[in-house]
Order: sequence, then C-alpha cells, then structure tokens
Amino acid sequence: MALYHTADNTFKRIFSNNQLFAEFIKDFIHIDLLQDIQPEDIEDLSERFLPLFQEQRDADTVKRINLKTETPLFVITILEHESKVNYRASFKMLQYISLVLDNWEKEAEREDPGSSFRKDFKYPPVLPIVFYDGKDTWTAERNFLNRTHLSDVFEKYIPKFEYELVNLNDHSVEGVMNFKDALSLLLLVDKIRKSNDPNLLPLPSDYLEALRLQIPDNLGKLINDVIRVFLAQSGIAREEVEQYLLAVEKADHKEYGGMFEAAIESILEEREEARAEGRAEGKAEGRVEGEAEGVEKQRREVLDLIASGKTLEEIQALLTGGQNNSGHNLPLQ
Repeated sequence: MALYHTADNTFKRIFSNNQLFAEFIKDFIHIDLLQDIQPEDIEDLSERFLPLFQEQRDADTVKRINLKTETPLFVITILEHESKVNYRASFKMLQYISLVLDNWEKEAEREDPGSSFRKDFKYPPVLPIVFYDGKDTWTAERNFLNRTHLSDVFEKYIPKFEYELVNLNDHSVEGVMNFKDALSLLLLVDKIRKSNDPNLLPLPSDYLEALRLQIPDNLGKLINDVIRVFLAQSGIAREEVEQYLLAVEKADHKEYGGMFEAAIESILEEREEARAEGRAEGKAEGRVEGEAEGVEKQRREVLDLIASGKTLEEIQALLTGGQNNSGHNLPLQ
C-alpha cells in the first residue's frame, strides 16, 4: 500500500472514518446535543463539495449529522486538518458554509418546491472546526469579522462567526489518554512521535486495558496503516516500519497497546541515538562507526523480538535479564 505523503492526508483518512469522527466530536466538542451521536448518524459529503474548489483541498472533510432528538434538524460539521497555521481559515469556512447552505436550500426545493420562500423555512446550523497539530502557535483570527477592514464601522453588515479550534498541542498526553478510545491511540502516536520527552512511557495499565476493550476489529487495518505512516514520518527506515506492522498484524486487537508502546519506545530510542551520535562528533571515525554498528545490531535484535510476536512484557523481561534468545547482550533502558 502506498504511503500518504502528508500529515494532512493521513488525518483525512482518520476523519473519513465515521467511528473515529464520532469519537472526535464526543472528545473535543462539548455540546450536549452531540454527545450521543453514532457512526450511523454521520454522512460524509466531502466529495460533493471539494471539487467545487480549484485549489487542492484534499484534507477537508464535510459531514452531515442526523440528530435523533431534533429530527429533521441536521448539523453539518466542517473539519480541516492544518499542519501549518492557515490565516485564510475564517474565509475558507465562509466559503464552505455558503456552499453547504446553498446545497441545503436546493435539496429542500427539489423535495418541496417553493419551501425556501416561506417564512417558516430555516437553514441548518453549521459547525466549523479546525483541527491543528502543527508546531507553531496558532495565531490566525478565528472570527471572520476581525479579518475585514473597517469592521468597527460596518460591523452589522459583515458575517460574524467563529470556527472551533481543536489544537492538539493544548491537550496533554494524560488528557488524550482520558478519552480511552481508538482515536486517542492515533493522537498519542502523533503527539509522542513529535516529542523529545523520554518520560512519556510506559503508558498506564488502566489506559491500555480500556484501549484493548475499545478498539473494534474493523478499525484494525486503518490503525495499522496510520501507524505505518506516522512511523515512516518519524524517520524510521521502511523495512523497520514493516517489521513493526508485521508484529501488529500477528497480534489480535487486544495486543495493540503493547505493540504501540514498543513502536514508540523505538522512536524515542532513535532520537536518543541521534543525539548521542551528535555528541560523539570529533571522536575517531573508526570508534564512532564501531559504536554505531553495535547500537544498530542491538536495536535490530529488539526488532526481531517484536516481529516474532513477543509481548511488551516478555521483551522487557528479556531486557532486564540482559540477554535475548540468541544470547547477545541487549541495551538496558
């Protein structure tokens, strides 16, 4: 399977899944009316609207949510993933909102000609969301009114609305773990792979236990694919990524917690090795190469244990004992 080339496309795939999108709404959008939505209540309308734009907007997602308690009311949720700050976000949202409401009116007219001209005709609410996980501080204006010249003079004539900003940087690892759902696993991979903090692991056992119960079988392949992309984006060689994913594929879905920790631990190890190599500059070339070969050999031995299907606990026991199955010494963490 070809890897997605950008983080935007990876998140597009995550949010295109109605199960994960429902979890996203429940986890981050604190509106009581939306807390009971189910995957079957969600319809993806992205392909209907994205072709209307000339520029590339593959990462945008447009949903319609049927609300059981307010039938026939619909909530149309617009989500964008931005890996960099997008200062056009409020205007982009205005464009989408106009298209969505125009489409709603045309559908109403097809079903009941003349209905949009009646006094009691109402348009559906639109909930615009920007999901952001970039490194820079989000400084874009969230209210379109404040992006308009002379807004203080013409305020009453200018559309004024805010988009909801879900900034992953504002949520700690512990906060994401509290969601205890499948989406939290992917967000944790995203957060930890960008972090240099070696104290993020191991993850608490109660989170892993809840996670093992919450990940449905039908999300296994998607989780597998997304973790493959995130690991590749972390600079791990492709053949090593495939070894991680082979280990996940061999395990049933209740083992994702252990495989996840093993993979993330390796990412942090890679970074520590890179820092150690940087500190070693200026030493004799032969000594540096010898140390690098030793570290590489030991790391591959750990990868072999993961690929063989051993659990995280079994690998930790081997590490504590200082020996692997072939009798070679392994580095202690």
